[in-house]
Amino acid sequence: MSHVESLNRATSTKDGEKITVFGEGRGFRVVWLLEEMGLPYQLRPVDLLAGIEEDAEFLAINPAGFIPAIRDGDVTMVESIAIMEYLMARYGPTPLAPGPHDQAFPAYQQFLHLGEAGLAASIYFVVGARLFAPESERQNWSAGQALDTFQSRLTLVTRQLARSPYLAGETFTAADISVTYALMLARRNGGVTLGEAEQSYVARTSAREGYKRAMKTCKATSALLVQAPVLL
Repeated sequence: MSHVESLNRATSTKDGEKITVFGEGRGFRVVWLLEEMGLPYQLRPVDLLAGIEEDAEFLAINPAGFIPAIRDGDVTMVESIAIMEYLMARYGPTPLAPGPHDQAFPAYQQFLHLGEAGLAASIYFVVGARLFAPESERQNWSAGQALDTFQSRLTLVTRQLARSPYLAGETFTAADISVTYALMLARRNGGVTLGEAEQSYVARTSAREGYKRAMKTCKATSALLVQAPVLL
């Protein structure tokens, strides 16, 4: 099914309009989720590397100046995991979010948030040091601490993948979107070598048609994402 076809079959949003996603990077999680859910959206690039002082439209959505953000009718939101939870609650139900009485729910909740709080938030500082810091600062103490934090949280992923093919069990969920993004960020820009279990896992999740459509959308709007759906 083509990207256009996936949007045409989508359910309606609040105002019958497309959801606007501002920014790639962590916004890739949101785009992937929207593709999996078949919701209509448009991706609006935000160039953080060039500075955003002149981007009044984006700053009106998020004056703090970080990505991603969304606009859904009269709703604006930031924080990728919060956005994902909003979309699944507002436009669900969806098998991407197990219900609270589902046996998979505890693991789903844990890894949905671990993907950001434990993994991506830590490796973000490692990536920043590796790519943007002066040479003498690229192996600084804080970057080392952040990498150690990432590695310790990664052991939870490794243990879970020894039990099941996906992080909430036998079925792909939004927790896998959250964690896959973090693992790709670490592998491509953080200098992390993933173990065999994690490599096999990323191969499974990135083989999904929703992932492929999301990558196509993001690559079309940012040459940076040809290398990785990762920065900032």
